[in-house]
This record gives sequence, structure tokens and C-alpha cells, in this order.
Amino acid sequence: MKKDITMKKNTFVKGALITTIGIVLTKILGIIYVIPFHAIIGDEGGALYGYAYTIYLFFVSFSSAGIPLAISKLVSEYHTLGYLKAKQRAFRIGKRLSIIMGLGCFLLIYISAPLLAKGILGNVSGGNSISDITYVIRVISSAIIIGPILSVYRGFFEGHKFMSPPSISQVIEQLFRVCIIIFGSYLTLKTFHLSISSGVGVALFGATIGALVSYFYLYFKYLNNRRKFQERVRDVNEPRITNKTIFRKLIIYAIPFIMIDFFKSIYNYVDMFSVVKGLVKYASYSAKDAETVYSILSTWAQKFNMIISAVSTGIIVSLIPNLTESIVKKDSFEIHKRISQSISMLLYFIVPITFGICFLSKPIWILFYGKSIYGPSVLSYYIFVGLFVSLFTTVITILQTLKDYKNVFYCLLIGVLIKIIMNYSLLRTFYSFGFPAYYGFITATIFGYVASTLLCFMVLYYKYKVPFDNILKQSVDILCGSLLMIFVLMVFKFFVPITSTTRMMNMLIICFYAVIGAGVYFCYAYQSKLTKSIFGGHFLKSISRVFFRR
Repeated sequence: MKKDITMKKNTFVKGALITTIGIVLTKILGIIYVIPFHAIIGDEGGALYGYAYTIYLFFVSFSSAGIPLAISKLVSEYHTLGYLKAKQRAFRIGKRLSIIMGLGCFLLIYISAPLLAKGILGNVSGGNSISDITYVIRVISSAIIIGPILSVYRGFFEGHKFMSPPSISQVIEQLFRVCIIIFGSYLTLKTFHLSISSGVGVALFGATIGALVSYFYLYFKYLNNRRKFQERVRDVNEPRITNKTIFRKLIIYAIPFIMIDFFKSIYNYVDMFSVVKGLVKYASYSAKDAETVYSILSTWAQKFNMIISAVSTGIIVSLIPNLTESIVKKDSFEIHKRISQSISMLLYFIVPITFGICFLSKPIWILFYGKSIYGPSVLSYYIFVGLFVSLFTTVITILQTLKDYKNVFYCLLIGVLIKIIMNYSLLRTFYSFGFPAYYGFITATIFGYVASTLLCFMVLYYKYKVPFDNILKQSVDILCGSLLMIFVLMVFKFFVPITSTTRMMNMLIICFYAVIGAGVYFCYAYQSKLTKSIFGGHFLKSISRVFFRR
């Protein structure tokens, strides 16, 4: 009984913050480990890691990306209606489906690995070999078996608004994964003196071990709290709902989420098949330099974008069950309130973070990876991809939760087409004007996400009558606060150097500017009533009681 008490339901704002904190912690762990990992495997190993991990993420979109959110949505719907038996059967059907999809995707990746490797490199030589890429792809494929069933358990907890266990499971998964990445790759390369592909293979296998440990944590958490999941919110005569109906509903809910991740993965796939070949062919880069740029885009700079994306993921995970509950109750006021609040909360955090990382791109890069010709330049611009991806993901998920699947598809498709059409043309344009050629790939990605996001906003405004007046006002305040933050940091730059030759000094510089910047932004947000307008006075009082108890 004691364990049963520890698991409590969360409100939308509290649940969003708990989930966001958990996901941000996992992403911070995902950033910290790259310092030793980069030193161990270098840029060549980073490119190899990026090839395999991009393919892994692509297939995850089929096997598990949509399942936790679909389970969360369906469980929340049945739970709100008081359909206890249907809810439990949806959970069982979701588990069976996830096992089938996980095994199917594993076999597909393992068998097609040589073809994928050949498609990545083409006729380019001088870097990693096709056999190396085939090997690491096959290693990462094992994680696909565990991921789907793990995602079902997370979705089941989230559908009941129990946000802490899934968040803790993500931290556990990342901890084990990071430990294997660092110690496994170090022992493989430095102690046993094996090949780079072997070291990267061991590091990638960490994803499988981390997922397995996280699954067992959630499984035992579920067993110890089964009574919580059997509570009825209302006494109703539950209608007979067949397994076929539940299965069809689960698929209908999952496909749009899978589609969202699938189209997002296409952006990475387009770059995977075009960055190296495009830079060599159109911008006279060597194969080694082109692979270095790709490793930065796909692996090293991507780590910082993950922190920004973590904020949107945390908000989405909390938003879906709460928004679904409001939709089931047909409460238009609550629906509009949840949509507006989620977008404003997202912008409140990610805009200043993006500006801050852009400003500190050089010391951040030197701290984590050492000196680089391309690194700081890529990071300072590529970080804005994280901002637009986060905004796009949140808005498209809102549209999906409203079951507007047709417009979801159109918004996704138009963005991807813009990326594909403009990728090489922008590469040549930037190169011809004397700018870094790889800025073309980044700009094409931003244009694609911006177009999709604007289309989503238009649908929400014209079709669902979602008012954006308050969001626009709050967005202006957020932008003003972020620009004020950068202005103050620019002034401090005259007195405190922004970079150093040593990593320790760069860490101190980053901490100094981060504290100053955060202080300026949050003081502005508080004084302008921005924080209160987004989170509400009651929430601020509860936070104050935590930090200022007498």
C-alpha cells in the first residue's frame, strides 16, 4: 500500500513540467556524454554513429513512435468515460501490436542493412566503408525489439496522468545507455584496441540495454500499482466494445503520430543521402571534410537541439490526455485554453534557450568537442532548427489530437517537399555567395518546418476558431525578453571574454553568461506579468511556497 500512495496524478501544467524536467535531464545526460565519446571515436566515428542512429530513429517512427501517444490518448478517453474493461483490453492489444511491429522492423533493418549502407555512401570513398556502416546498422536494430513494448507502458501511465514513472524510466534508460556508450567504447578502442566500427557498435548497443532496464522498471511499477489503474472515475454501464473496435481505434490514433515522426525523419534522411555527396560534388569539399560536417549535423550539434525538443515533448505528453479529456467532454473553452497555454509555455522556454545557445556557440563547442573549423558555425545556426521543430511538433500534435488527419498529412507533406526541392538549390546559392555551403541544408530544413507550422496555425484559426490574440501578445513579450537578454550579454562581452583556450575556463564562462542571461530573462518575464499570464497565479504561489517556506 505504501508504494501505491507514491504514484499521484498530475494537472496539465504540473504534469508538463514534471515530464519536461525528466526529458531535459535525459537530454542533458545525452549531451554530457558526448565530451568523452567524441574524444574516444572522433569525427569519423561520429559520422558512423550518425548513420546508424538516423536509420534507427526512422524505423522507430514505424514501430513505437506513435504507440505511446496513441495508447495515452485511447486510455485517457476510456478512463474519462469510465470504461475500465475496454481500457485494460486496449493496453493488452497495444502490447501485442508493439511486439509484432518491433520484431518486424528488426528483421527488416537487419536484412536491408547492406542496401542502406550502399545508398548512404554511393561511390564516395576515403571515409567509412560500406561494411562498417552495415555492421553498426545491424547492431542498433536490436533496440527496435524492446522500444515498442516500453513505449506502450509509458503511454499507459501517461494516459492516467501519472507522469513521474515514465519520466523516471527515461532517465534510467539514458543513464544505462550513457554508461555503456562511454565505458564500452573506451574499453573497445583504448584497452582492446579494436576498430572504430567495433567501438561505435558497442556504443550503439547501449540503446538496447538502456531500453531493457527501463522496461523492467515500468513493468514492476505497474505490478505494484495495479489498484490505481482499476479505479473508476464514474459509475456507468460499460457498453460492449470488441477487440476489433479497440484495435482499429488504436491504429487510427497511432498512424498520425507515426506519420508525424516519419515525415520528421525524412528531413534527416534527405540530409543523410545528400550532405556528403552534395558538399563533395557542388562545394569542392573532400570526403573527409564532408563527413565531418555531416557528423556535426547528425550527431554532435543535434545533441543541443534535443534539449529544446525535450521541452516540446514534455508539454505534448501532458497535453494529449488533458486535451483528449476536454474533447470527450466537448468543453470548447478548455480545449482553446489547453492549446493556447501549451504553445505559450513552449515558446516561454525554447526562445531564450535558442538565443542563448546561439550566442554561446563557440565556448559551448570548445567545451564539449574542442576546437573545430565547422562546429561553432554549424551550431550557431542549426540550433534554430530545434526551435522550429519543437513549435511544429507541438502544433501538429494538437491538430492530430483534434482528429484532423487530412490537414495533418497536407501540412507534413508540404514541409517535406519544400525541404527536398530546396536542399541542393540552397546549397549552391549559399556557396555561390561565399557563405558556408552547409547553411543551405539547414535553411531548407527551417523553411520546411516554418511552412508546415504556419499551415497548422491557419487550420487551427480558421477551422477550429482557436484565438491567437493572447499567444501573439505573449510571443512579443517572450521575444522582447530574449532580445533584452542578448543585449545585456553583448554588453558583458566587453568586460568578460566569451571564449578561452581551456575547457575549464569555457565552462565557467558559459555558467557566468547563462546565469546572467537567465536572470535578465526571468526578471523581465516576471515584471511584465508574462510568467503569471502563462502559468497562472495559483501555480506561481505553489512554487513560491516550495522555495520560501517559513
